[in-house]
Amino acid sequence: MTAALPCLALALLCVLCAAAEVPVQPGFDTQKFAGKWHFAATVSNCSVYLKMKDGMKSAIATISFTPEGNLAMKLAWPLPDRCQRLELLFQRSGQAGHYMAQEKKELRVMETDYSHYAIVHETQHSKQQPNTMLQLLTREQDVSPQLLQKFEELIPTVGLTKAMLAVLPKSDQCTGAIS
Repeated sequence: MTAALPCLALALLCVLCAAAEVPVQPGFDTQKFAGKWHFAATVSNCSVYLKMKDGMKSAIATISFTPEGNLAMKLAWPLPDRCQRLELLFQRSGQAGHYMAQEKKELRVMETDYSHYAIVHETQHSKQQPNTMLQLLTREQDVSPQLLQKFEELIPTVGLTKAMLAVLPKSDQCTGAIS
């Protein structure tokens, strides 16, 4: 299980297409983006994620930014017997909205309205096939059918398929696990 945690974390947050082709939110505003987000839906080619996706529930993240512009994320996701917590730090990579962690993980905020939703693309580069993930984050646990449809339309644009999609059911299990 410990070995699977990095991939699982990517599965909650986790390329067939080149990274340069993935857009970043124009004029990304870190102050507006900071705060609490719920994982409403996710899609990934990560093998660990694909094995676990049908049993996953909505995770929660608190995002903040360092004075240097780096993205700090505190994650909590429900497991059958507990809340798993993880803290990640992504270094700003050029423009705001594009971040790297240990030169192997890349995170791009593709689109957000800051107050309702965000679509985040994450890639973990490895010696084999890179793991790619697209995530729909929402400020509240509820997600509208229109927003979910918009998210689903983006799935093939990043080289993934709808069969890899998990719409995550609500969970209050980890609500108090992060601040």
